[in-house]
Amino acid sequence: MESGAVFSGLHRHPTPPSHHLILGHSRCAIKFFPPLFTDKKLFSSHPQSLQLQKQSDLALYRNGNNNHVNSVRVASPASNVTSELADIDWDNLGFGLMPTDYMYMMKCSQGDSFSKGELQRFGKIELSPSAGVLNYGQGLFEGLKAYRKHDGNILLFRPEENAIRLRMGAERMCMPSPTVEQFIEAVRATVLANERWIPPPGKGSLYIRPLLMGSGAVLGLAPAPEYTFLIYVSPVGNYFKEGLAPINLIVETEMHRATPGGTGGVKTIGNYAAVLKAQGTAKANGYSDVLYLDSVHKRYLEEVSSCNVFVVKGNVISTPAIKGTILPGITRKSILDVARSQGFQVEERLVTVDELINADEVFCTGTAVVVSPVGSITYQNERITYGNDGVGRVSQQLYSALTSLQMGLTEDKMGWIVELK
Repeated sequence: MESGAVFSGLHRHPTPPSHHLILGHSRCAIKFFPPLFTDKKLFSSHPQSLQLQKQSDLALYRNGNNNHVNSVRVASPASNVTSELADIDWDNLGFGLMPTDYMYMMKCSQGDSFSKGELQRFGKIELSPSAGVLNYGQGLFEGLKAYRKHDGNILLFRPEENAIRLRMGAERMCMPSPTVEQFIEAVRATVLANERWIPPPGKGSLYIRPLLMGSGAVLGLAPAPEYTFLIYVSPVGNYFKEGLAPINLIVETEMHRATPGGTGGVKTIGNYAAVLKAQGTAKANGYSDVLYLDSVHKRYLEEVSSCNVFVVKGNVISTPAIKGTILPGITRKSILDVARSQGFQVEERLVTVDELINADEVFCTGTAVVVSPVGSITYQNERITYGNDGVGRVSQQLYSALTSLQMGLTEDKMGWIVELK
């Protein structure tokens, strides 16, 4: 098979295919390299050991070192394919799971390296009751999006950053992880296999959820003997029902998302279960989400349940520094660079809860929300409002700049966009 035809025929079949798409060693290898970064700092606020590891991972990726990279082949070429979009109401797309056509799976044993994977029909997976992820929470996940352009091209936003963050998290959680190239090639294959589920331009995006988990059975407390890397996707609209409209947050003073020395700085599954109680109470009382404080002094901002927080005062944009308890968000990092390019003064530091009272604007960032302006924050029964509950100027400006870049509407001067076709 010619390499140029490898990803042909990954659209919707009239009936489920009888063969999987195998990503393993074969005669046709596809090398896939997105544009190089202009930003060389690479999460410079991470601990030095993780910083060096990340630089090493990205260097191997960019230099084309494919000693551990999967080749790609199609075991049974697809036929009678169509390119029609899925028959769903694109104008009323929320943020929730919508089962699609294919998911990706790759396994390896503890002490080994991931070496092959496959695209298979989306569906249930089988796990032992004694799987490490079920008993000891040995699991990580990532989140990124694919966008459809008016010319039919499909875009990814900084997928190598997700790959590197997964590897950093895997090191903390004693798990093997795919290489950067394996991660990106798996994402690419999964997106193209589910192309009909990518919303039309301006109607949403295809949310991509990579998972890494200890799938092997283990009873005593120890790393699992086997690991599974899995990717599934779902078309999505806005994360908050308000869309690009102000959300209302409440500051949580008793419960905490993370503690120093814990796993708050990696995207492990346990971080998110820990916020459900406070988040559920907040939503029951009419708030959109919860803003957490540090667990030691209870006065420094950390993050919202699933996104980073920013405070605007004049021309200065401040956000909590990454010190091990806050997730190093890729959208966070991107917004900081975009803000600098637009002339804002950017500060990554300790930000006190008292600074919220005098802020001009507050907004959140994340893969799911992109940029979400905050209309009010309630702290110790006092409600602070911003901009008469409207979308702030800075929030709007940064949202427009970043989403235009992600959707391919403006020139990518940062080298962040990966084109799939």
